[in-house]
Amino acid sequence: MSAPNTPGYGPRTVGQRIDEAIELIEMELRHAITYVNDAVIPQVRKESISAMRMTADTLRTLADRFERQGGAAASQPGGQTPGQTPGQASSQPNNSDGEPRS
Repeated sequence: MSAPNTPGYGPRTVGQRIDEAIELIEMELRHAITYVNDAVIPQVRKESISAMRMTADTLRTLADRFERQGGAAASQPGGQTPGQTPGQASSQPNNSDGEPRS
């Protein structure tokens, strides 16, 4: 009697082994894609949003500090900066905002 010609029975050819390997690789890729979509991307979004909020808070604090420092210099008599004596001239001319020109 000869062996029936059905898949999985008898010796496999190289082509069959390659097909099986391709199926396994495709299955693993589907699992990896599902994992990235379900676990990695939501975590990256969550951490990115948190980082952007922290950055915005830091920039807001920095802007407030610049505003306070600019307001203090503008309120000095004669446009003097803190620590400058009345006879001292500024080394850089000021623009209309009271900030030194570059």
